[in-house]
Amino acid sequence: MTSPSSEDLVSLFKSAGLPQSKATEATKNAKGAAILRDLILSYNLVSAGLTEKQAVLVSSLALQLGKAQNIGGEERAYIVNAILEEKLKSVDQVNVAVKYFETHTVPVDENDFNTTCGVGFAITAVQLEDHVKRYMDANNASNWSHLGAVIGGVKNVPALRWANPLDIKNAVERVFTEKFGPKEGAKPKPKYDPAQSAKARRTIFEEGFLGSLHKPGDNPQIHPHLRERHLAATGGQVYTRFPPEPNGYLHIGHCKAIFVNFGYAAHHGGNCYLRFDDTNPEKEEGRYFDSIIEVIYWLGFEPWKITYSSDYFDDLYTLAEDLIRRDKAYVCHCSQEQIKADRGEKVSSPKACLHRSRPVEESLTEFRRMRDGHYRPKEAFLRMKQDLSDGNPQMWDLPAYRVLDATHHRTGSKWKIYPTYDFTHCLVDSFENISHSLCTVEFIASRQSYEWLCDALEVYKPKQSEYGRLNIQGTINSKAQAVAECHRRPILNFVSSLGVSTAASNIQIVRFEQSVRQYLEGSVPRLLMVLRPLKVTIENLPEDYVLMIEKPLHPKKTRKTTSGSHLGRQWVFSKHRTLLLVRRTSRTQSTGQVTEVICRLEDRDARKPKAFIQWVAEHAPSGSPVRVDETRLFYPLFKSDNPLGLPMEVIRGAMVEIGFWSLARKSMRKALEESRSRIEKMQSPTVHIRATGRQRVHSLPGSPLSHISHWTRIARVGMLDQPSTAAGATQGDYLVLNRIVSLKEDIGKGAS
Repeated sequence: MTSPSSEDLVSLFKSAGLPQSKATEATKNAKGAAILRDLILSYNLVSAGLTEKQAVLVSSLALQLGKAQNIGGEERAYIVNAILEEKLKSVDQVNVAVKYFETHTVPVDENDFNTTCGVGFAITAVQLEDHVKRYMDANNASNWSHLGAVIGGVKNVPALRWANPLDIKNAVERVFTEKFGPKEGAKPKPKYDPAQSAKARRTIFEEGFLGSLHKPGDNPQIHPHLRERHLAATGGQVYTRFPPEPNGYLHIGHCKAIFVNFGYAAHHGGNCYLRFDDTNPEKEEGRYFDSIIEVIYWLGFEPWKITYSSDYFDDLYTLAEDLIRRDKAYVCHCSQEQIKADRGEKVSSPKACLHRSRPVEESLTEFRRMRDGHYRPKEAFLRMKQDLSDGNPQMWDLPAYRVLDATHHRTGSKWKIYPTYDFTHCLVDSFENISHSLCTVEFIASRQSYEWLCDALEVYKPKQSEYGRLNIQGTINSKAQAVAECHRRPILNFVSSLGVSTAASNIQIVRFEQSVRQYLEGSVPRLLMVLRPLKVTIENLPEDYVLMIEKPLHPKKTRKTTSGSHLGRQWVFSKHRTLLLVRRTSRTQSTGQVTEVICRLEDRDARKPKAFIQWVAEHAPSGSPVRVDETRLFYPLFKSDNPLGLPMEVIRGAMVEIGFWSLARKSMRKALEESRSRIEKMQSPTVHIRATGRQRVHSLPGSPLSHISHWTRIARVGMLDQPSTAAGATQGDYLVLNRIVSLKEDIGKGAS
């Protein structure tokens, strides 16, 4: 017998009372559709005259029967009749009825069935209010602030299982009004207070993903003494770490990791390591070490200790030999192609390497030969002997050590073999007594191998917990793009405002731009600038006319510093604005483009202005305007949310009013002071690696951190490092401005 087609099923379901959309949806679950068809035909529901609501209940019954067990024909008939007799009136009641018959058979106690499924349930308003009052008395509800909690609590009272939620809400509100009087109106929204906002943001570490993390010492151990030793070493404090690989610059995604690890430890009065995962000398460079440290201090965080995975190379090697002796690791000589084939290459189950069963002593001898330089890269690997029957690829004999022909920045040529991330990460976490190993969700699969290795070696096992990574749509998170190109405070405000959960944060770039814009709105001075100047001459002013106009640098901070602007006979303005009294214009003969506008200056009160323009005066004796060699405007490269870069528009010849130089010098001085302060902290004796007195990062061979302090002396931005008596640019200076973010009102308009 052939199965009915989808069209036949839809037609049948519609004839039983389901609307088109519900009938189509019911066919998508093959098992549920078959049961629904059987119900309709067995109980002649086509001619039963079902209402749409009853037909939906029967469809829901079919889905639940598909999930249930041991529901016989008589029990099905009982539920169908209850729907037809309008005893069961909701999907919730139908679901409970199905569960009821998983443990009961016909005949049943009708009163028991009705009570369980809410058949004929009725309650008066007075009875409902009595339940509310008893709940409030038992839970000390004393004012309107407890309204939501009381509504939720009363809904969960078993006797009110089948009460209408709206009736419960209304009853609670009536009782609250009777006891506490009318609810007060909403208070005016308080003014924005940065201090209060910062205080509120601290709750990010107390709720959600971070609030649900275990307490130090609650992470399970293979032996009780490991937990006791860990707590003795940490004093029960939170210990976290930020473990970047020094093979690229940090991006905004790393800022979330820095915020989470340093912030969580600080919130709980604990400590956070900065640990460089320097196990791949082929890709590591001194400039990346320096940049990472600079960014962390720039963001306002200070590591408790700065350590390196290479600090533990001797300890890691010892544990590698121990793993071999425990028959939990072996030396493999397979090619990378053969290893991939053995692992199934994502199309088949993994199989054992031919070296997996070699004797322990043989693997130990071969591993020492690897250490002593008898093998070239890719000729030998130490692999962990994990569980090939496990469904997780991270348990399929991962490499623990490989041969690398490279000089390490700290250990020199001492080692010919280097541990992998999967071998190093969990063990160094263990050495440093990390209580919370916080990482992003792409490492979820690695958690199993992380815990396996710690237990295999019977060492302290930290708890790895994963949160969603940060992605900004329309940009890329690349190690080639330095986070220092952004502003510090907007980044922290932005990251902290997103919260931390296990879901990835895919945020539109406009949201980040708004965070930057809000910061700049209240913190930076304003000057008039014209990107594409158009010359304007006021014909009824003398050639030597000049008027100095004082104006505030911020429209809402008028009592603070001001800037002087010149009004002369000639000035420039944006060609996208309008001028009230235009007399005539000059144009180029070839293109007809306007090159100059001739105007008249009239009494301000003579006519009501129709528009306001943005202008910069041209007055050579006072150095106005400041001419900008390049102004760079950056735009998204793709319409896609996953681009690979950003294009930019370069505008040459823009003009800024002369207040630019004094503000630029002030900003430069402030930046230099902050940089020097960070360098002093970084060079402080309190910034150490370990109590053993190993080298600090700023004295590493081949890692010239000194370029940070040298930069403060050699950087020149338009003579900004010179005394304030120097006016304007000098020969050889080249002024470049980069737009951080557009004005909100400029979105969709041409730049001016």
